[in-house]
Amino acid sequence: MLEPLGLGGVESVVYLQVISGPGRTVAELAAGLGMTNGRTRGLLARLVEAGLITRVTGSPVRYLPAPPDVAVDALVRRRQEELEQVRGYAHALARQLQEAPRGRVADMIELVEGEQAVVEHSVRLQMGARKEVLIVDCPPYLYSPSPGNPQQAQSMRRGVEYRAIYHAPILDQPGRMDDLLANTAAGEDARVLPSVRMKMVIADRREALIPVSFEAVELHSLVLVHSSPLLAALVTSFEHLWVQAIPLSGGQNDGGPGKADREMLAMLAAGMKDRAIARALGITERSVTRRVAHLLNSLGAETRFQAALRAAKLGWL
Repeated sequence: MLEPLGLGGVESVVYLQVISGPGRTVAELAAGLGMTNGRTRGLLARLVEAGLITRVTGSPVRYLPAPPDVAVDALVRRRQEELEQVRGYAHALARQLQEAPRGRVADMIELVEGEQAVVEHSVRLQMGARKEVLIVDCPPYLYSPSPGNPQQAQSMRRGVEYRAIYHAPILDQPGRMDDLLANTAAGEDARVLPSVRMKMVIADRREALIPVSFEAVELHSLVLVHSSPLLAALVTSFEHLWVQAIPLSGGQNDGGPGKADREMLAMLAAGMKDRAIARALGITERSVTRRVAHLLNSLGAETRFQAALRAAKLGWL
């Protein structure tokens, strides 16, 4: 109860004990809590300092709760004032950083080297985003298999929009399609291309991370790009790829095939092979082949990718 106000879970338990039995002594409260007298006395002192309870002098000393609504309201106001001070300080630091002069090439880009540094910059970039993160998801990856992107879920919960373009062949790897579906279920706007090798993460169109080379086979070095013509070019490249890519979320889903066929179309768009689709759907490869042929025929398509493209235009994906 009191943790959001800067007090711990143990203090919350002690506070509720005082409320349930006003006027108890330290020994009585300690017995009810199963704690030592010394520890109970220290926790009571914290609650007194917070204004939640009061110490009634006498022999022995007893403890009474302050009116909870009044006491907690006062704590909430105090906490809000402290948080506003922290926010103001953070904004001042951000302005100071943004106003720092940048004119040299070294101010526009930074070389990030080493596994730990790559991880830390990737996390910081996403956790610092306020509005939007743009991702082109393709090899190389720092770890194999990729551990997913827990920072994305955190950022999306606080309202950051994610748009991601996936390199279709990697979605055939174990767990990758599950990650994609989990991300789209959480609100990610996802699209897929048969092949894309411009790996990048762009936060709020003010910073980006890209590999040292788009042809690299390892990801132990990155380039951090600050606001500059180079960053503008990366954003333009992303938007160009976005227009070409097939949507995997956000369709109208009115009419058309059923849920099972929609899932299969999404997997076809992602470039998954029959064996991987069969494993994901829990059916035989022969059944996959038969259903794919039916979908191609119903969409008047000659190839799987063409079928996925037409399904996307119809709002089925």
